[in-house]
Amino acid sequence: MDNFDARFVSRGESISISGEAGEVEQAAKIMRELQYLYRQGTAITMHEVRYSVGLMKGGKGEALHNLFSDTILVTSRGRHVRPKTLGQRIYVDTIKHNFITFGVGPAGTGKTYLAVVLACAALRNREVEKLILTRPAVEAGEKLGFLPGDLQEKVDPYLRPLYDALQDILGQDVFQKLMLKGVIEVAPLAYMRGRTLENAFVILDEAQNTTDKQMKMFLTRLGFGSRMVVTGDPGQIDLPRGVTSGLVEAAKILDGVKGIGIVRMEPMDVIRHDVVTRIVEAYAAYEKKLQKF
Repeated sequence: MDNFDARFVSRGESISISGEAGEVEQAAKIMRELQYLYRQGTAITMHEVRYSVGLMKGGKGEALHNLFSDTILVTSRGRHVRPKTLGQRIYVDTIKHNFITFGVGPAGTGKTYLAVVLACAALRNREVEKLILTRPAVEAGEKLGFLPGDLQEKVDPYLRPLYDALQDILGQDVFQKLMLKGVIEVAPLAYMRGRTLENAFVILDEAQNTTDKQMKMFLTRLGFGSRMVVTGDPGQIDLPRGVTSGLVEAAKILDGVKGIGIVRMEPMDVIRHDVVTRIVEAYAAYEKKLQKF
């Protein structure tokens, strides 16, 4: 670990650490936590190592054990899904303790995937009767009317990330059966108008591309026995110039309202290649600089 002023020597199945006492103690704690995680069945990647080092150096080493300890769900392939960052842990806990949760942050922070995982867990535990996943059909430079096929075929490309997440978690066969039974519904946001969504786990993805009216319409669909998660990245708004993002506005208006949680993920919560984190940080710095002019 280049981040520590210590020397690591591997002999067979043991590792010895020498150096300044404080540095050795921190490095040893990380090694123990990563060993614990490995024994729990999680593959150790460079992300786990680097994030653990970052927490320890940031004075948050005490969060390591609890961060990696809880399995939310085991996928159809036997993979244990756990929070991988402190931001993800806060996000998961917030969803569990609120009726509506906003997950706001850059791409790659696991906002959508973790929401789908928690939705599938709620369905398995019979906490809800139905999963409803929706997105606004708005993307840069595209209009639905110019796309081929009927309405469902037009919107399917926008919903593909949600299909992919569900298939990864449940497996292709279970996913198809639940879709056919109507237990899982994946539909564009326009389909939500006029409905009351009861006993359901509802996810609105890519919410930065909703208008203020669409967001209010969606949030007021909440029925008894239901939970909502709204995810989005304010840095990827594709709405026409001058149109207010419903996500940005709602996060301001509803901050502090009882039963509603707002979690803002940071670049350090990105679970992708290290270069992706640096890209996110560079764009954030550039946009902040532009706002000063």
